Amino acid sequence: MGSITVTKDQLLHFSHEHPLSLVHLQQPNHKNESSEDEDEEKEDFVEELCHGGRCGLCKEQIWSFHLCYYYCKSCHYSLHTFCAQLPKTKQNCPSDPGHTLTCHYYYFRDYLDVETGDDYEHDYECFVCKLECRNAGFYYCHDCGYCIDVICDTMSEQKIKHPSHPHQLERMFGHIASVCVACGNKHEGVFFQCTTCSTFRIHLDCALLPTKLLIQTSTNGTFNHSHPLTLTYFFPLDELRAKYYPVCRVCNQRFHFSLWNYRCDKCLYYVHVDCATSKTEPFMSIFLPAGLGKTFKNYKEDEHVNLLRCPFQDEGDNLLRRYMSNQKEVIGKQRDGEILNYSGHQHPLILFDKQTSVGRKMVSLHDPTKKVQLLCDGCVRPIMTVPFYTCCQYADEQCCFVLHEWCANLPSQIQDYAGHPEHTLVLFQKIPSKFFGVFDCEVCGLKSNGFAYGCATCNYYVDINCAFIPEEITHDAHPDHLLLKAKPSEILNYCKACNNQIYMEFSFKCTSCDFWIHVTCALLLPRVIKHKCDRHPLSLRYEPAENHIANYFCEICEDKLNPWRWFYHCTTCAQSMHTACMPLILQYEQAGYCYDFGGVYEFLNIKFGGTLEIKDHPHRLSFVQGVESDGDCSNSNCGEYFNELESGLIFKCLECEFALHYECVSSFAC
Repeated sequence: MGSITVTKDQLLHFSHEHPLSLVHLQQPNHKNESSEDEDEEKEDFVEELCHGGRCGLCKEQIWSFHLCYYYCKSCHYSLHTFCAQLPKTKQNCPSDPGHTLTCHYYYFRDYLDVETGDDYEHDYECFVCKLECRNAGFYYCHDCGYCIDVICDTMSEQKIKHPSHPHQLERMFGHIASVCVACGNKHEGVFFQCTTCSTFRIHLDCALLPTKLLIQTSTNGTFNHSHPLTLTYFFPLDELRAKYYPVCRVCNQRFHFSLWNYRCDKCLYYVHVDCATSKTEPFMSIFLPAGLGKTFKNYKEDEHVNLLRCPFQDEGDNLLRRYMSNQKEVIGKQRDGEILNYSGHQHPLILFDKQTSVGRKMVSLHDPTKKVQLLCDGCVRPIMTVPFYTCCQYADEQCCFVLHEWCANLPSQIQDYAGHPEHTLVLFQKIPSKFFGVFDCEVCGLKSNGFAYGCATCNYYVDINCAFIPEEITHDAHPDHLLLKAKPSEILNYCKACNNQIYMEFSFKCTSCDFWIHVTCALLLPRVIKHKCDRHPLSLRYEPAENHIANYFCEICEDKLNPWRWFYHCTTCAQSMHTACMPLILQYEQAGYCYDFGGVYEFLNIKFGGTLEIKDHPHRLSFVQGVESDGDCSNSNCGEYFNELESGLIFKCLECEFALHYECVSSFAC
């Protein structure tokens, strides 16, 4: 009655009236995928079918690591192989060897008292796990009342060989709460533990993770990637260092070397296993980590009509241009060739409304692809469009003063400036107290020799770009969320663009997320740039590029590039460059770059050029940035910590090897 007839591929089981056939489950491929496999596109990807329904006896799921199961095609009835091998009755009851255990594969509450003939309800509780045997099959002794469910009875048979560990894993008794070594989180439920290494313990959910997945499927479309992600069981420290300690694309947190992760090495796309399988509701997107995933607007368009949207399109677009374009009473009324007697310059200025020449000298717009540089003397930004003003003596190269049209029409003063509300800020073309007009901006911290708004009484100066920073912006790096201007604070935060500290300086922040960005990174890095050595524009990237297998190197400084910081990249030519090296496109052949790890070039607001006469030297010195070939400072009493001139502001004789630090020139000046 309780016997089981077993054949190789079929069996007859007491729990079902039809023969059951053996079915082999599809086994996941746990090998590391080759580069050929990584070319698999998402439309060709099919998720693995690694389960066989629910077991009719123990009521638990049949999973891939069970390898095979028995199945009735007529009734869609399934059994684990170890459940299928259970007998109808068992001898040797644990409480009394002379008793018999009978398997019940349905639950019954009415119990008949043989002696009295009375019916009464009875609950069956497993003596091992102490849980009520309500749904699963169980063995019961009618003599002594001993009860054990089939899950506990087959526990010693429930062993798996998981590819994450070299030893066999055995299912632990009962539902426990423990930390899973796969994801590092605390779970409650079913665990598998190594029979050799007692510390290796993984939760059932992690044991069943698919070897490949599409993150857009597993996260309800909140996150998206072009390729399937492959499950790996560790992240070696050497690899973490070599890849600049990548962060999870979902939670923006770092990885622990011993925890599992999903990855696409081809695109440097890495995700924690629990993040890759978390389904976030759309209305919760405003709480997503900084700049990650699909977000939804946290503001209304009609309430922010003049909202500044960053980044600016190219180097010719900037904050002053946007601000002054709204001042129609002073912009756009002049005509080509008109003369402006500008109070900030000793010569009259001529307006050019088309690309033409001054006398016999051609005036060319700023164009890095042709190695032509034309910087405004006011904002020190490139002049890439007309109209603009140039000095009437530009043709004779006696005075190369040029101005954007909007820079020539700036207001003469600013009232109630947020950074210095106690005094009015006055427009300075050159700050008299600053040698060669070079000052440190109180807002962005960059050196500048352009126009400034300042308070001479308090020695407070800001460059004209920072004088008009709006209270709120949006940025493509963190779409659909408002970024509000944040005042300097002693609370330490990190810029998402350059990964440097934000401390006691102005910045933009998202009130919905932990997203912070320097004002310089937000406003001074355009969306696209051009380069003489690449016929395509380079685009600003906020994360590693897809399908870029090789390491990243900067085309300007030829040093390694960390793709987790913003950088410029051409996907067609696979060329990249640091954002801080970008303004040095015109000087790249001289390797004239500064050793600065910020997101913006240290001397972005400096217009080099001009000469200076000093005593005890027969030639005039030119104001330039130092390069390696300039060697050491010619001042024997140089007070700089480093005597080298490379990457600093220097005055250099173009006829001999004499050169001085900017800070050393004052002692030589006439």
